This record gives sequence, structure tokens and C-alpha cells, in this order.
Amino acid sequence: MPQSCYSHAMNIQVKNVPTPLHERLRRRARQQNRTISDFVLASVERELARQDWLDRLRTRPEVDLGISAASLIEQDRRLRNEELYCT
Repeated sequence: MPQSCYSHAMNIQVKNVPTPLHERLRRRARQQNRTISDFVLASVERELARQDWLDRLRTRPEVDLGISAASLIEQDRRLRNEELYCT
């Protein structure tokens, strides 16, 4: 993401990046036509958003479906197969 998108952009330097990891980062960045810095920044942003989502999920109360999720999936698959194969 261009630095102009951030009002007060800060710099972070990562030292001692293992060669295999650096090569993977370089390869992925090249595949997406991005710089390594842009790719890493987007990856960090995505991971932080994922962690925020997980934090919010953990605060939600559990829901008792009255039946296990596996049983619901099995039941849905059975109904789908009956519709598809007219059994």
C-alpha cells in the first residue's frame, strides 16, 4: 500500500530474516507485482485483522444447536444427495 495512504507512516526493520523465508516473500511479492515491503505490510495487516476477528469471536456466547454440527452436516449432505440422485 502506498505510503501516502498513511498520515504518519512509521518504519519497521526486520533483521535476521532466514534466507528461505526471504525467498518465499520475494517470490510471493513478485507474483503479485508488489514490492516485498508492500507484500509484508499487507500480510501483517491481514494477520492483525484475522486476530481481531478471532478476539471478537471468543467474546460471543456459545450457541447450543441441540445437535452436533457434524450431525447437521451429515443430515444436510443426505438431503442434498437425495435431491441430486432422486433416491
